[in-house]
Amino acid sequence: MPATSRTPDEDHPHEQPLAGVVHDNVRHTESFTVVGNHLVQHKELSLLAIGLSCYIQSVRQSTSVDIKTLAARFPEGPTRIAAGLRELEKHGYLQRTCTRTSTGRIVTRTVSRNRPGHSSGGTRETASRPSARRAAQEKPPPRKRLPTVPQPSCPAPALLQAAVDVLTGLRRRDPRLLLSATDAEHLAPGVAAWLEREVTPTAVRHALTENLPNEPLIRPAAFLAHRLAAQLPPPPPLRPPAPPVPEPRHPFQTCDGCDRPFRAPAPGRCRDCRTDHPEDA
Repeated sequence: MPATSRTPDEDHPHEQPLAGVVHDNVRHTESFTVVGNHLVQHKELSLLAIGLSCYIQSVRQSTSVDIKTLAARFPEGPTRIAAGLRELEKHGYLQRTCTRTSTGRIVTRTVSRNRPGHSSGGTRETASRPSARRAAQEKPPPRKRLPTVPQPSCPAPALLQAAVDVLTGLRRRDPRLLLSATDAEHLAPGVAAWLEREVTPTAVRHALTENLPNEPLIRPAAFLAHRLAAQLPPPPPLRPPAPPVPEPRHPFQTCDGCDRPFRAPAPGRCRDCRTDHPEDA
């Protein structure tokens, strides 16, 4: 048998075809929409219906896609656009329902599906995502807890009140040390621990306000909590016990029985005479 010649495709497998479409594609990195081949190559949908579905899938949420708006956007008239929308409804790419608003107005709610027969089950959730995301962005981030401060051994109410008075007076020395009521309540035990160690309120104010940084204090309460813990003075030394009080010495008295002098708080008989005469005792 004679040998058969090779085809051009076999001789040059990477050469571009002489007929048909040639794809010169560039990868999209922004402003693009993913559309399935089941739509763009649908065998029963018209080209108008395919184009309408691609356009509807590319617009943002809540964009109006009624017949009047689409007719104003494209050169096709309302009749052709209405026919294309009905085709999409027939094949499951579109769902339109009429609902009544709270004001009594009837509006058309359109749901576009990029893959008929498969629902994400979150049309309502998707509609609420922007508002939920906006609420999450507007919600302030949780505030970090303040560092722990020393605790007094005996948190008496008078001692804690004196500590609060020290903290509220710091703003007179530096306006940046203005504290809230919550911050003062958190820092009060730390100041009370200083006062309990025989540190005067003036010395506590001086320790908390000296050598402050020049830059703004973002969280003055955290700064003061660090100083209260890092610069806590040691407890005072133990005081020696007080010497015993000597007993008072009574004046000399003359015994009424033997005239002997003895010490007693009042005149009378001495010890020997009281022994000899029990009735006098």
